[in-house]
Amino acid sequence: MDKYVKDWLKKAESDFKVIEHEMSLESDEVVKDAVCFHCQQAIEKYLKAVMIIDNIDVPRTHSIEYLIQKVSNKHPEFGTLKLKDISMFGVQYRYPDNYYVPPLKEVIFYVELANSIKKISQKIIKSSK
Repeated sequence: MDKYVKDWLKKAESDFKVIEHEMSLESDEVVKDAVCFHCQQAIEKYLKAVMIIDNIDVPRTHSIEYLIQKVSNKHPEFGTLKLKDISMFGVQYRYPDNYYVPPLKEVIFYVELANSIKKISQKIIKSSK
């Protein structure tokens, strides 16, 4: 596997470690906005790893919708996923003037989305070897 792909996956797994740690806490202790941020980051990194495998130029964007669109041409299973507003956690909701703390139900949705994208991406990456 290409070192650049490995680097993206290593960074994505760091995000998953934070997600898993936070989600192991009592629900009232979970830093919900941080979990959503790391879900967005992990998703972005997995999608960019798939783009590298597919020889697609990796754009400097945090838009999950855009990245999904780019990889869905070759991998339509990505296009079936409901994304909600995950991209907002990568940029907009990080700053105090747009601060948003999602309810736990929404956090769980994004954790499941991140895990789904991880599984699809891992399957693609594994089959490319």
